[in-house]
Amino acid sequence: MKPVKVVTCLNRIAVVLALLLIAAAPARAAELIRHTVMSEGHPLALWEKSVANPKGQILLHHGRTWSALPDFDLQVPGESKSLMDGFNEQGYSVWALDARGYGATPRDGSGWNTPDKAARDLANTIDWLFERTGNSIHVWGWSYGSMVSQLTAQIAPQHIKSLTLYGYPVNPDTNYADPAGQQQPARARNTAEAAASDFIVDGAISDAAIAVYVREALKADPVRTDWNQLQQWNALQASAVTVPTLLLQAEFDPLADTEAHARVFTAIANPSKQWVVLAGGDHAALLETPRQQLIDASTAFMAWIDR
Repeated sequence: MKPVKVVTCLNRIAVVLALLLIAAAPARAAELIRHTVMSEGHPLALWEKSVANPKGQILLHHGRTWSALPDFDLQVPGESKSLMDGFNEQGYSVWALDARGYGATPRDGSGWNTPDKAARDLANTIDWLFERTGNSIHVWGWSYGSMVSQLTAQIAPQHIKSLTLYGYPVNPDTNYADPAGQQQPARARNTAEAAASDFIVDGAISDAAIAVYVREALKADPVRTDWNQLQQWNALQASAVTVPTLLLQAEFDPLADTEAHARVFTAIANPSKQWVVLAGGDHAALLETPRQQLIDASTAFMAWIDR
């Protein structure tokens, strides 16, 4: 009987060790899946990273120059930079849209994107996600994407659970107008210098991560997308935002003006609102040392809305 007891004890130890190893192993990243969403007859690339039994659904919209994957799913060996992975780790399924002319989404026949087109495209994507998941959507926009997200929330708020405006470059006093002489899309080449230009805080991101970002950004978006009808941005009115809203401001973001933020925040119509400053961050804080603070602030607000 004694050998049997020894074997049984050893088996139990082996099981315990195996469980400990499983618990200590890093979680495997969710699979990246590409979908095509039709918006007014135009195909939009939508990227998905989902988790089982999600707490909610987050839809990301990128900024003026670069598309979804370099911005939101940057994979750097030995570093955690993917915002999609970060939100997955907090229990949320995440989707990221390539707007017209960006990444895997082609330009339309006009060659131009416009604020109104972009807002309708995002609204149609939200409707697609709502029908697919049965859940209202947390919409999260960066820079120009925050402007598109706000405009969408103003015209089609019905399936938006919350709105996050990050790197928000709007001053309520700005009068937007189209640049003179724009008859044909310029289709200018993007540059490595432009891809690295948002990283301005010393030590906030590694040189290796910047190099990967520049490479992936230029691969995804070699040609700069052209916008016109910029006067349509004049429709942005914080007082018309009726959904719960988080205003995220990085401390050293040159495009996010504190005084302008104060006026926007005060005017947001929905009383369920927060304004969070990310210490030490700049316009690209989602890829820098404040990344976890940005993720935590975003998901804490979403959890507060879901309470």
